Formats: sequence, C-alpha cells, structure tokens
Amino acid sequence: MENYLQYVHNLKGDSRFEKFGQSIQSAITFHYVRQIEDNTALQKALLNESCSDVLNFISEHLDLQKYYKSIIFTTDNSSYIEDVDFNNIRAIINFRKVNHIKHMNSLFKAVNTMLPDAGIYICRLETYKERKEFFYRKYGSFAGQILWLVDFVFNRVIPRIPYLERLYYFVTNGQFHTISGSEVMGRLVYCGFNIVDLRSINGLAYIVAIKTGHPLKHQHPSFYPIIRLSRVGKDGTMIGVYKFRTMHPYSEYLQDYIIRLNGYNNKGKPADDYRITRWGKWMRKLWIDELPQIFNLLKGEMKLVGLRPLSQVRYNEFPEDLQRERIKYKPGCFPPYVALNMPDDKKNIEAERIYINDFRNHPFTTDIRYLFQAVYNIFTNKIRSS
Repeated sequence: MENYLQYVHNLKGDSRFEKFGQSIQSAITFHYVRQIEDNTALQKALLNESCSDVLNFISEHLDLQKYYKSIIFTTDNSSYIEDVDFNNIRAIINFRKVNHIKHMNSLFKAVNTMLPDAGIYICRLETYKERKEFFYRKYGSFAGQILWLVDFVFNRVIPRIPYLERLYYFVTNGQFHTISGSEVMGRLVYCGFNIVDLRSINGLAYIVAIKTGHPLKHQHPSFYPIIRLSRVGKDGTMIGVYKFRTMHPYSEYLQDYIIRLNGYNNKGKPADDYRITRWGKWMRKLWIDELPQIFNLLKGEMKLVGLRPLSQVRYNEFPEDLQRERIKYKPGCFPPYVALNMPDDKKNIEAERIYINDFRNHPFTTDIRYLFQAVYNIFTNKIRSS
C-alpha cells in the first residue's frame, strides 16, 4: 500500500523525499490518506472529481454501493483508503491523471500487486489529441496550433529520444507527459492487465482494465524511434525484427485487444488500427519503416526475399501445414505477396504457398525474380504498404 501511495503521489524518486528517514517518509505518505464513510460518500467523491457521465461509466463495470469498503479511490491530493478491507480489495480507481504520474509502469505494477485476480483498475488521462483540442478551444486555431506544437515537441518527442529523455525528466520531474491512450493501454497490458473499456468524456479518457496475471518480464517494449519486434524466424526461433516505430509506444501489447475489437482488414492486418501514428502511416506508405531490417540481414536472421516475419499471434492463425512449412526458411524483407501483388488476407497466405513451391523447384532464381517483381510493384504503385 505504501508503495502505491508513493508512486501515485510522485514521492518515489523525489530526492528531497528520499533524504528523510523511514518514519518521516511514512508520515508524509499518509498525509494523503482519507476515509470513505459510507456507501454514498464514494459516489459523492467521484462526482466532485468528475461528472455524472463518468459515474455512470464506472458503474457499468463496478457496483460502487456494494463494494465501497473494497475500493481505493485516489485524486490529485488524496487517497481514500481508511477502513478499506485490504484482504478483499475489489478495485482501485485513480483520478490523478496518468500524465502527472512520474513512474507509470511502477505505479501499474504496484496496483497489480494489490489487486486479486480479476480485480478492476480504472484510470484517466488527457491524451495528446484531447490536449490539442483544449489548446484550440482556449487559444483559437492559430495560437492554439503553435502552443500545441511546442507542447508536443517538448512533452512528447524529446522524452522519446535517448539521452535527451534524462534532461527532460530532470527539468520536468516527469509530470507533464503528452501521451496517447494506446500507450497507456499498452503499458497496462505489459503490467499484467487486460483492457475492458475505453471512453472519452469531457476532454479526458477513462480506461477500465482487469488484472489477468503478473507484469511481463524480460521484454523490451517499443519506445524509441527504432524498435525490435519479436517475430517467428527459421526453425520457429523467435527473432527481433528491427523497424522504425510507426505505432505509439507499447502498442505491440495491444494487438490481441485490437483484433478482438475490430478483427482483420482485407490485407490480413488489424482493422481500424488506431495504434498507428499519423507520421507512421506516411512512413508505411513509402516503406520507410522497413529500412532498419538491414540489421537483420547483416545478422543472418533474414534474407532479402522470403516469407513475411510474423508475430506469434498471427503465426498461430495460419493453417497448421503452412506453419510447419514456413519455419523451414528464413523470413525475408520483401515478402511474396508484394511480388505477386496479393495483399489481402487470404491471398497473402496463398502467395506464401506459391513462393514455397517456386523456391523448392528453382532455389537459385526464385528470389531474384521475386525481388525484381516486388521492386517494380512498389515503384509503379501497384501495391502499397498497409
């Protein structure tokens, strides 16, 4: 509990706070503690911090009157935990905006530790889209756009550049994040939660998540401009495929959620994939995001032409006979569907079968032929990256 309070109120990592002894730290920490007196007080506290629409949204997922003794509620200045039954915690509701949390992952891990399996966590944030709309509303389109661009560069771009991020955290103490809903949801999944619901109400996004396991370990979430994605390679070995990041950070952990929500499009990619950034769509259109795969070529994990490197989720959805066959070969930078112009969901699977058959019969000429055809299709705009 003390860890949660320190992370949610940004005490952990504060050099002034950490100079004090344990007893003084505990006294400072519990300065934030408040009490929920009865089954209506929690609803009143929620209304004071939000509105009836938010209260109704939370009530769709959590019986506030029944479980008020098993719910922890946090605001900017208070944490209502007195008289809560810590052996039977049902939910944690955090209305301190995620943007103001210095160590997001540490907070989410602390929440995970406190909740039982299937425990509910509800948080809120101001996404960079909502912040942009706020600037436009308050300052007008011209001044608002300038202020938003300055804010975006300083609070979103700089913290994601190696070495500059340290300077940013030193100056701001990490309390002014410009962040996307996709990143926060991805961080929650990374920390052992599944996403249940997301809703935007009065300029803030509210996320409902459920604890399904422990935080992931030995993972390298996408965060910096060049990312390393886990893909199925030859002999079923998992390899890290390098790409320029075109999605919001931590978005790779949302793939199951997006597919469950929207399914696939006709190219075999997740449909209506809001994880992709605007500049990411431009990079994908021009195939720029694939350039770092040259590192995989140099490492010998991939070849220039070959089967598309698939995530484990997508690989498991392929027919079993094709699963067994495709891991006999190294994946390639230019996949068969590009050369054969067969980009949709079913046809790109058929393209792989055609390629494997061609490669078996003509191992020395197939890749050359497919390479020239792929390059031709790209430059003549016959096929586009999705």
